[in-house]
This record gives sequence, C-alpha cells and structure tokens, in this order.
Amino acid sequence: MKRSNRLIELMQILRDGRFHRAEDVASQLEVSLRTIYRDMDTLAASGIPIEGLRGLGYQITAPVTLPPLNLSMTELEALHLGLSVVGEAEDEELREAARSLSAKIDAVLPEDRSSAPRGWGFATYPFADAAAGFDHMPAIRAAIRARQKLNVDYLSAQGEETWRTIRPLALDYWGRVWTATCWCELSGDFIELRVDRIRTLTVLPALFVEEEGKTLADFRAR
Repeated sequence: MKRSNRLIELMQILRDGRFHRAEDVASQLEVSLRTIYRDMDTLAASGIPIEGLRGLGYQITAPVTLPPLNLSMTELEALHLGLSVVGEAEDEELREAARSLSAKIDAVLPEDRSSAPRGWGFATYPFADAAAGFDHMPAIRAAIRARQKLNVDYLSAQGEETWRTIRPLALDYWGRVWTATCWCELSGDFIELRVDRIRTLTVLPALFVEEEGKTLADFRAR
C-alpha cells in the first residue's frame, strides 16, 4: 500500500473519535509498529490533532472530520489559490489556519505526481509566490487557445532576470505549482517556466502557427 493511501486509511480508522491501540492499527493495515508510529508523527506534524496516551492508544480530537474527497486538478488549483490568498491575510488566526490546512492536504496528496519536484508542497511553498502566479493564468490560458505570442519577464531560481518571447503550448499542474511549456524564441528551444516566477506578462498581437519541431507533440516526443 502506498504511504499516501495508508495515511488516508489511518485517518478513516481514527475518525470515530475513539482510542485505537497502535498494535491493532498495525495489524489492520498489515504494517509494522514502527511504521504506525512514523505515520502518527507525520499526521501530527501536519496539524491533525492526534492525542496518544500510554495504554489507551491514539485518538483524533478534532471537532470536525470530513469524508474522503476526490478532487480534480482544477478543484485543487482553486483550493490552492484560496489558501494562498488567506495565507497572506492580516488576520493571524486565519493565516495559521490556512497553513495548518495546507499541511494536512500535503500529507495526503499522492506521492507519484509525475515526479513533481520535491519540496514544492502546500506546507512549504510560499503563499505570496503562489498567489502571484495565479494572476497570469487567465492570459496564458487564453494565449494557448488563440495561439498568441507572449512577452514575459522571467526570474529564474538563480535570480537571473530575462525577457523572452514565447509561444505558450500547455499548462501543467503538479499538485504543487503550475508550469508552462513553451517554445522560446530567445533560446530557440522548448522551455518549461514556473508560472509563479513570471514577473510581468504582455500579450503580443502576433499569432503563431504550428511549425515542425516547435509543437507540443514535438516536445512530448522528445
């Protein structure tokens, strides 16, 4: 069983509000006691209110528990945006609640997100940067549909700022951040830009037509 699935199963066991002995949970999930201890630590570190008492076991003390939810990528995007905005609120209680909820979501997200970069999770990803990235999403989506060229001011992870003219080909959501697959006319090659690192974006009047070697199919074939 994948760790993410096991954490969900563990939450299902604990959600009744009763105490559950680690030995019983380990037997039910067919894992070792050490694994259960680690999973309990993970859930607690993610902000889930778990209480452990010697001789009794573990218990969730949260006043509200929710059933499992199946979210689409667009729904997860909307949730991420909402948390990003609330995470920058002036209300300290709301900020902490957003970060706690982010940690809980991050704890149960699938681990095989198409090999998404590690450490980009809700719990560690800067809220302000995430919110800034969403400002450019409507323009990029429209440009992909219309085959419209864009000028972008892009800041690399190394702090290097470049101006690029790009042909946006696709947007991908890694369950963490959005990236834009583009043909870059500056480098004459495909590039993948993190949307949150785009500082400014200008829609150009010039349209582009698909050319051999510069299409999304060519990128995926490579």
